[in-house]
Amino acid sequence: MNIPCILIPALVGLICGILGYLLGKMNSKGDDSLALSLQTDLDACKANTRSLNAKISSLEADLASKASISTPTQSFASNVATGILFDGALAATVYGKKIKENDLKVVEGIGPKIEALFNAAGITTWRELSETPTEKLQSILDAGGENFAIHNPSTWAKQALLAYQGKWQELKDWQQNLLGGKE
Repeated sequence: MNIPCILIPALVGLICGILGYLLGKMNSKGDDSLALSLQTDLDACKANTRSLNAKISSLEADLASKASISTPTQSFASNVATGILFDGALAATVYGKKIKENDLKVVEGIGPKIEALFNAAGITTWRELSETPTEKLQSILDAGGENFAIHNPSTWAKQALLAYQGKWQELKDWQQNLLGGKE
């Protein structure tokens, strides 16, 4: 008996199709339990996510209520963080001229060129100057050349601290006893 070549692939395909259908039916019973387990896990994850989202919302609300109590306005955010507000009117009253906030030239012994040298080194505020060790200030001056190296920055940090704190009268009184920023 000779079977034409075209019938063999069709017969194999038919047999494979029937076997696939039967195997699929047998495995579907196991898939139902797997699907049920996965659905249970998914439901537990969703419940956990809802619980965590509720906790996050509660914590955000608590944080927002505390933030509104501790910072009455955000326009002074940088000054509120430090707790010190610049009072230009008081400085002008004490010094008899307008004082700009963080003007390093307020410090006795610092002029425009030294201020520019410090600004280039990253010291741009009274607070930064007050926190910089005298040795570092001197090394910045030394690096600027012999015209800067002759200066003595030993009182500059304390002067800058008084300016930063707004203690203008105390700063002016002390500066009157300094000679070129030196004691």
